[in-house]
Amino acid sequence: MGVPHFLAIPYPVQGHINPLIQLCHVLAKYGKVTFLNTHFNHKRTTTSSCGGGNPNINYVSLPDGLEAEDDRSDREKQLLSIKRTMPPLLPKLIEDVNALHDVENKISCIIVTGNMGWALELGYKLGIKGAYLWTASATSLACCSSIPNLLLRGIIHSSDGQPTKKQEIQILPTMPTINSSDLPWLSIGTTFFTHLLKSIETMKLGEWWLCNTAYDLEPGSFSMSQKFLPIGPLMEINNDTNKCSFWQEDTTCLEWLDQQQPQSVIYVAFGSMAVVEPNQLKELGLALDLINKPFLWVVRPYSNLENTLPIEFQGHKGKIVSWSPQNKVLNHPAIACFISHCGWNSTMEGICGGVPFLCWPFFADQFVNKAYICGVWKIGIELEKDDESGLILREEIKKKVEQLLGNEGIRARSLKLKELTMNNIVPGGQSSKNIQKFINWAK
Repeated sequence: MGVPHFLAIPYPVQGHINPLIQLCHVLAKYGKVTFLNTHFNHKRTTTSSCGGGNPNINYVSLPDGLEAEDDRSDREKQLLSIKRTMPPLLPKLIEDVNALHDVENKISCIIVTGNMGWALELGYKLGIKGAYLWTASATSLACCSSIPNLLLRGIIHSSDGQPTKKQEIQILPTMPTINSSDLPWLSIGTTFFTHLLKSIETMKLGEWWLCNTAYDLEPGSFSMSQKFLPIGPLMEINNDTNKCSFWQEDTTCLEWLDQQQPQSVIYVAFGSMAVVEPNQLKELGLALDLINKPFLWVVRPYSNLENTLPIEFQGHKGKIVSWSPQNKVLNHPAIACFISHCGWNSTMEGICGGVPFLCWPFFADQFVNKAYICGVWKIGIELEKDDESGLILREEIKKKVEQLLGNEGIRARSLKLKELTMNNIVPGGQSSKNIQKFINWAK
């Protein structure tokens, strides 16, 4: 029998590409991987900046149907273009890839992330096994899988998934309650909710729903379906080579961190998609001045920070970078806490760094993640918006940072959760066993 050959197809945003690349680096130890990017992303990244040049991972690409100058931050436009353009081209690509391999090493399994379930349908028709990598939490997956049930119970509206009223709900008896206002699809719009309903049906073609999480983090969620398979954390601590970055990482921040005292630096980063409005950016900058502690602040290249921060912002104690090697940053002894948007990749990285969180969710599953960070794991606290202005004010940020840093219980729980989580990927750990189970199935 030949080795398994995986065709990996991410939705073309960094939050989907990175966990899939991390999974592919694990799978490449046992077989071959063909990683399918869009032409646009293939040109934005090179083999060295997107996967580290692993000889068992081959990168290929297909067009997404958009022109180079088109706005790919318009997710609805991008999604519709992908679904129109890529499916007719995929069978020929599979045929061309298989022609380069002997019979025993042809593509044996397709792995997709969210919005790319159409590839599982094509694979099913071609007799190729399929699996789904869910790039958010298992809790979010359980919520999405429960939409038909929530509709039957009258908890959400059928038109857009909005809650019929604000209430505490329990997805499963084994799961903690969550507020109906934290359901992960509430901020994605009616079009995406309709697409989500279709995606849930398509997902059923995947034999496994792989989750970048550990069983110990969300044990109640796994009773939803036998398809749920926790295989995380996927990232390798202190190794950013198995990630893909659309922006150049500023590694000088690591040298700067080396010069700071242990547990003294406030790390601020909001991922690759969250947008901080100018007035809110000003409040955050002035808060960091007010706190008067060293800070490392990630502000993406197109944020126009120079023209947004007020004249009175000084920032003498901090360092601002356009992108950072986040795994290494969060595992640096100088980091005291993480002001985060609570995206799932950042949440996992923070947990694996043993770092307390100050939670600032923006959209989608980030509110569910915040609820777990603050209410279930108790490793962080939430920032509250001012009722009048709708902003998180500088005084609120200062107060909560001081509250967080003064709470030894939160730090102790953060370190304990790190140990519990990392034990899942040691030899014989639950996630390690599940990876082996998946690989044996894919052969």
